[in-house]
Amino acid sequence: MSDLSAIDHGHEAGFGDYVQLLKPRVMSLVVFTAMVGLIVAPVPVHPFVAFTAILFIALGGGASGALNMWYDADIDRVMRRTRNRPIPAGRIGGGEALGLGIALSGISCIMLGLATNLVAGAFLAFTIFFYVVVYTMWLKRSTPQNIVIGGAAGAFPPMIGWACATGTVSVESLLMFALIFMWTPPHFWSLALFMKDDYSKAGVPMLTVTHGRRATRRHILVYTILLAPFALGLALSPIGGPVVLAAAVLLNLGFIAGAVRILGRDEATAEADGYRAEKAFFRFSLAYLFLHFGALLVEASLRAHGLGGW
Repeated sequence: MSDLSAIDHGHEAGFGDYVQLLKPRVMSLVVFTAMVGLIVAPVPVHPFVAFTAILFIALGGGASGALNMWYDADIDRVMRRTRNRPIPAGRIGGGEALGLGIALSGISCIMLGLATNLVAGAFLAFTIFFYVVVYTMWLKRSTPQNIVIGGAAGAFPPMIGWACATGTVSVESLLMFALIFMWTPPHFWSLALFMKDDYSKAGVPMLTVTHGRRATRRHILVYTILLAPFALGLALSPIGGPVVLAAAVLLNLGFIAGAVRILGRDEATAEADGYRAEKAFFRFSLAYLFLHFGALLVEASLRAHGLGGW
């Protein structure tokens, strides 16, 4: 766990450091999937209310990122991928990050509740709690199931967006949740395959550390296969349609093919070519999710003009 003091490396924090503290790449996924959940919901939302809702959901996602970086500063200092983050690099103090994260958490949840409804505000608060306390403080350092269970935090945003519009949870929002939830393990495990020894050095019990890389490759294939029915179920739901179905079929065939490809590789071959197949699978996993949710947007637009849906 991070202490509350900064490591003084003689660097002053700039605006970009505070942006980095909020994990903008993760935030972009949160914003996009929450926006899709809000737009595809059957209850129309005024554009200003929708913009306000997405803004506060983004702030909530940023708050989670700041609190995660505060707590994980000790392991971030060890890992090559994270050691230049603002706190381990000494540009922002741990106490400052903690204060910012708590402040943004409170503001985002209260304002989202006021702008939309109490269900959405409470849902955002629970998501922040789950990511920071359940995943970051507990699961991440205690079990190789950290990504499997903790992935729920990243799967909640479309449900929050849906709740902003409807004030409820539905089968459609649960299917959007399930798509992200099942996608998260193969996405992160493929990253762990080419991060080499970062997780073991940091003492994080990632599956590659506890069960080995061969077992991780098998798990990736299993989860990509299990993911496909949820994608097809979403395509056949009331917010789906032919566009979503076509995307689901093509993307899941590609995802499974990529998992089969990396399963057949031994570590010597993978290391020799710089883990090209594993990195390609990781990049495809990002496109997989954005294209699925993009297809939902296209279907919603067609439906609004009387053309989409089943």
